[in-house]
Amino acid sequence: MGVDFLDRYSRGTTICHRLPATLKIVVTLLVILAVVLIPIALWPLHGCALCLVFAALSVAGIPVAYLVQRLLLLLPIVSMMALTIPLSRGLTTGWDVAASVVVRSLVAFLAALWLVNTTPFEQLLAAFRRLRMPRVFVALLAFSYRYAFVVFDELARMRTAQRARTFRRRGPWALWKSAVATVAVLLIRSIDRAERVHHAMLARGWDGNMRTLND
Repeated sequence: MGVDFLDRYSRGTTICHRLPATLKIVVTLLVILAVVLIPIALWPLHGCALCLVFAALSVAGIPVAYLVQRLLLLLPIVSMMALTIPLSRGLTTGWDVAASVVVRSLVAFLAALWLVNTTPFEQLLAAFRRLRMPRVFVALLAFSYRYAFVVFDELARMRTAQRARTFRRRGPWALWKSAVATVAVLLIRSIDRAERVHHAMLARGWDGNMRTLND
C-alpha cells in the first residue's frame, strides 16, 4: 500500500499546495465556521460556499472521480441523519433543516478534503503544533495516520487468506457472517499490534512528545 493512500494528491505544485500550512488550516476552519453560522433562510449563501470549495478543489487539481468516491461514503450517512429531522416532525416540516444539514456537511467535508490533499501530513502536524494545538491531539493524529497503513495491510493479508480457503460461491448470509468475523478478528489483532508497538516505543525512549526533523 502506497504512502499516499490517504493524501495521495498532497504533494502537488499548484498555488494551493504552495500556500503555508498554517494559513490553509485557518482558512479551512473559517469556511467551516462560516457555513455553520449562516442561517438556514440564507440558502443561496450555502450554495456559494459549496461553489467556492469546489473551485478551490479544482484549482488544487483534485480529480472529480476521487471526490465522487469520497462523497459516496459520506452521503448515505449524512442523508440518513438528515432524514431523522422531518421524520420526527411527521414529514410535514423540517425539510429545510435537513437540506441545510446535508449542505453544511458537504461543505465541511470537501473543505477538509482540500486541506488534507493540498498539505503533506507531516506539514499539517507541524502547523498544528505552531497553532498550539493540544499535544495529545497532535500525537493522536500522527499515530492514526501512521498505523492506518498497518491495519489495512493486516486486513489485506486476512482477506487473501480467506479467499485462499474458499473454493465455492457463498450466499449473502455467509458473506455477511464472514465480514462480521473478519472485523472482529481485525479488531483483536489491531489491539494486540498496538500493545506491541507501544512497548517498542517505550523501549526506544518515547516520552509523549512528537518530534520532527525541523526540531
